[in-house]
Amino acid sequence: MSNDHQQKIEAIQELLRQEKIDGWLFYNFRGSNVFATRILALPGHIIQTRRYFYLVPASGSPRKLVHNIEQWNLDSLPGDKTIYLSWQSLEEGLGKLLGGVKKVAMEYSPRNAIPYVSNVDGGTLELVRATGVDVVSSANLVQHFEAKWDDEQANDNFETAKHLREIVDLTFSFMKQRISAGTSITEYDVQQFMLSEFKRRAITTQNDPNCSVNANSANPHYEPTKEINSPLKKGDFLLIDLWAKKNKPRSVYADITWCGYLGESVPEEYTKVFEVVKGGRDAALSFVQGAFAQGREICGWQVDDAARAFVNGKGYGEYFVHRTGHSIGEEIHGNGANMDNLETRDERRIIPQTSFSIEPGIYLPGKFGVRSEIDLFISKLGEVIVTGPPMQDHLIPILK
Repeated sequence: MSNDHQQKIEAIQELLRQEKIDGWLFYNFRGSNVFATRILALPGHIIQTRRYFYLVPASGSPRKLVHNIEQWNLDSLPGDKTIYLSWQSLEEGLGKLLGGVKKVAMEYSPRNAIPYVSNVDGGTLELVRATGVDVVSSANLVQHFEAKWDDEQANDNFETAKHLREIVDLTFSFMKQRISAGTSITEYDVQQFMLSEFKRRAITTQNDPNCSVNANSANPHYEPTKEINSPLKKGDFLLIDLWAKKNKPRSVYADITWCGYLGESVPEEYTKVFEVVKGGRDAALSFVQGAFAQGREICGWQVDDAARAFVNGKGYGEYFVHRTGHSIGEEIHGNGANMDNLETRDERRIIPQTSFSIEPGIYLPGKFGVRSEIDLFISKLGEVIVTGPPMQDHLIPILK
């Protein structure tokens, strides 16, 4: 057993004691539970075609249940080993594994409320519960290993967020130059300009950034392509959304959205909606800042409520059609708490060393959509840091 594995087990046990859970029961079958694979850091070359269970108790030595033909698969981990062969011996072995345990956490979410962590099938839950053990969600445990950033990742993110903020200004300048010169320009041209800046700055993205003009901006997940795009012209409203991370292992994403108008002054119809979106964004930000300043624990759903209450109060609630924000990590949509009480009720706590977006939006079908996206990082000390400042405080008149 490596020192890293020992430290991981000790960290898990400390969390279990804090949460008052007797153990964390990891289950996997043919890679169905990616969290088990990553958190247990199993060797990548191992072939896994049979079920295994691995119990980390709140105190004491871990226990393994492995199939006869794959009995060596968990040998990199500490703990006593029980080997099963038949389905009867699997059930018998599971009862032995869970002896003396009353409550375990698994990658499950009641009523599938948080589908991002619900990787254990219903039949396996029935099998575990048949031993007399209560199963609770590991959602809050998972994010300690999947969503927390170390100092290097945080510093890389701050640099990337700075790049993205600079690219926003350069992109607006690129549009102004092309429009003022009477040169044709499309959403795709803007997207490719942003990508050229990504390459120049050694940052990368899994999916291309977005430029949406007029009615296209009312589609929250619109993306232009070389074949499908719209031209930009004077008098157009537009939205740009860009996300990237450093081109190196373990780097984490930054993600921002800005809006502008291709003219010298912004019409009232756009300004009015932007002010509501900004108000929702700032209400959520203030809620998070206030909670951490007071040392008060909050969950993702509460942040969503703060933004949505403001938007609802201005009469635009029906047009705010997605969650307020998402966890951010090595993947753009990470495995920590989302700011969501719409699509799901995310009851995961927001914890230090994690990052997430706040991005309320109002989307008026057939007209235009406004979104303002910022990223927050919660430091080890509970500081609420807005990365890539300054935030957008007004719609940009791009041709001014």
